[in-house]
Amino acid sequence: MPTTDFWSQGLGWFLLSLGQILAVTVWLLLSLAFLLWGDRKVWAGVQMRKGPNVVGPFGLFQSFADFLKFLLKEIVIPAGADKVVFLLAPLLTFILAFAAWAVMPLAPGWVIADINVAILYIFAISSLGVYGIIMGGWASNSKYPFLGGLRSAAQMVSYEVSIGFVIITVILLAGTMNLTSIIEQQGGWIWNWNVFGGGLKNLPMIVVMVPMAVIFFISALAETNRPPFDLPEAESELVAGYQVEYSSTPYLLFMIGEYANIVLMCSLFTILFFGGWQPGFPVDFMAEWPATLQSFLLFLVFFAKTIFVFFLFAMVKAIVPRYRYDQLMRLGWKIFLPTSLVAVAIVAGWRVFTGHAA
Repeated sequence: MPTTDFWSQGLGWFLLSLGQILAVTVWLLLSLAFLLWGDRKVWAGVQMRKGPNVVGPFGLFQSFADFLKFLLKEIVIPAGADKVVFLLAPLLTFILAFAAWAVMPLAPGWVIADINVAILYIFAISSLGVYGIIMGGWASNSKYPFLGGLRSAAQMVSYEVSIGFVIITVILLAGTMNLTSIIEQQGGWIWNWNVFGGGLKNLPMIVVMVPMAVIFFISALAETNRPPFDLPEAESELVAGYQVEYSSTPYLLFMIGEYANIVLMCSLFTILFFGGWQPGFPVDFMAEWPATLQSFLLFLVFFAKTIFVFFLFAMVKAIVPRYRYDQLMRLGWKIFLPTSLVAVAIVAGWRVFTGHAA
């Protein structure tokens, strides 16, 4: 049997898919370790303190030391807790956070499942993610975690609506829900990125798409419970919110799931508005280069953009004070929702009456 036939069917296809999944998972876990270090260093720098600086050079191994600490600590389950649901909640959060990455294109050809309804898949997975937090808050059999779980349910559902309408504007411009196609359509010069309308012929849409990018960024903060919208975890009110009764490995799974979702939102923001792996200028000079080298260099472009967006997340955490819960709900339902709904109507009208594709 030819080698190409082996890798395209049966056992070969299974081994290849398993290798892709492991590669993405390992890369993501390692990235999370250093991004968490970066998050803490940015926060420390803004507050004029050192942050992690002892374990390894510049404190780079601090995340790995924390991992070992969580791994070795005793798992404590409250006496009145529903033990099955209590342990299932962080596991569900962890699995769903990584499952969403199955459709994320990291570079040309570097995607586990290049499906035509990738955006719908991400919608479905992110909608299920709230259940892990609700289950953890309820199963703890304590008022503080329960209140944190209720807050999280209301908050995540509220901002998923505005995120959905924002993404619809991108779908209307691109004419597809395939993430790879959305990135490819933003190739060439920087004005082809969706944040600028997706090309010179759509340049008037910049007045719509720039506010949509801002709304997506702020809604992503709320969707992932990041400051200033970390109301489900508000330690000044609820001790630690839905995860106050958790320790050791279950707590670690919650944290990994949360940071995986944060990086997912950063990557999705990059793909939808800032060209994904497109550097903002034509790359025709790379046509004769080996395909693997091209993909690797473009992956570095994508990774650099994602890190920059994560840096913005970290800066918001460091400098913006926490919102009250009524302010949080007002922003989502009275400002973001009607604004994004009007934007959908404007972009749809533009596409219908001008016929301009991205």
